[in-house]
Amino acid sequence: MPLPLLAEGLWRGLSSIPYGYTVLKSSSWVLVISLLKYYFGGARNTAERVMHGKVVIITGGTSGIGAAVVRDLALRGAQIILLSRHAANDPFLVDYIDDLRSSTNNELVYAEQVDLSSLHSIRLFATKWIDNAPPRRLDMIVLCAAVMTPRWGSRQLTADGLEEEWGVNYLANFHLLSILSPAIRAQPPDRDVRILFSTCNSYIGASLDLTGTQKETSSGQRSYGRSKIALMTFALAFQKHLDSYTRPDKQPNNTRAFLVDPGQSRTPGTRRWLTGGSLWGLLAYLITWPFWWLVLKSPEQGAQSFLLAAMEGELGRDAGGKLIKECRERDFLRSEVTDLEIAQKLWEFSEKQIEQTEKESAVRRALAKKEKGAAYHASPLAESISGSKQGKTSSSRNSRKAK
Repeated sequence: MPLPLLAEGLWRGLSSIPYGYTVLKSSSWVLVISLLKYYFGGARNTAERVMHGKVVIITGGTSGIGAAVVRDLALRGAQIILLSRHAANDPFLVDYIDDLRSSTNNELVYAEQVDLSSLHSIRLFATKWIDNAPPRRLDMIVLCAAVMTPRWGSRQLTADGLEEEWGVNYLANFHLLSILSPAIRAQPPDRDVRILFSTCNSYIGASLDLTGTQKETSSGQRSYGRSKIALMTFALAFQKHLDSYTRPDKQPNNTRAFLVDPGQSRTPGTRRWLTGGSLWGLLAYLITWPFWWLVLKSPEQGAQSFLLAAMEGELGRDAGGKLIKECRERDFLRSEVTDLEIAQKLWEFSEKQIEQTEKESAVRRALAKKEKGAAYHASPLAESISGSKQGKTSSSRNSRKAK
């Protein structure tokens, strides 16, 4: 029994207990590691909110922190609409949704195919959403999707020819919210609507240089930071845009935008960044995995600030445009984020870039459709079909003449 053993150790010394020194040393190490793990795990969300009946749109909800946010909100009864680049009948997405529904006992989990690297795909979904009378219910938008080119990874462009980090991390969110803005403003005044933007510390040393957004990524870390500081600037400008809107019922704005920094977590994106996109980097990551397990949060721990921003009651009564980190409100460390002049220039640049990019994309789609039609008519199958139709027509004409 523990008590007699402790009494024996205190009375006759620790050497009288078998393996006493070994147990004491091991217990000390376990205690130290447990305390460190608890410290690096960050703050925990303590807010509670009834989520039954709430409609939530989320990007990046199939992996990492986004998946943890989806699971927690689904457990609370929210209706989840996942925006995924996979088709609705994709085996991965079908299995993922089935597992999520069964594990959370929530059948209100759906998916819409939206490729964030394509402005046309975003427009198709967003226009379909707002083309509804009366306006569809929308309680929350969670923007978790993000990409970053690793150090030794191949440079990537979006389907529209833009820098991948800029197109997916920033411009896709700008385009989505710009089109959904009427649906957001049309929500009843008693509804607490929230928009959560994902950010990180990379914005602190970033430069908001807009000249290189249509080129291949030269540095994944630099372009990633640029996309994040642009997203933060837009988030505060979008909050002011919502606040300046005069509702027909003369009620105050009920939509609040929050920037959430989840901290460093063991997500697929972080793992890709740590490995540098190489096999040697992956080997080094596997060897040092115990260290990363200790100092990095799990996706569930990284999701705590998102959950607090989604459910904290005080945030639903105060003004929006706040930065949430470690489940607390923090100050912005870059003045450009709150600069209205910079926000205006960024907004105008983004609108012009989207307009030009969509025009070029429409031309490419029209040419591809034309070439596809020409290739079909030139194919042997099309020729045989047209030949058979001509034969039937001539035979019918001959039969009519004979009659």
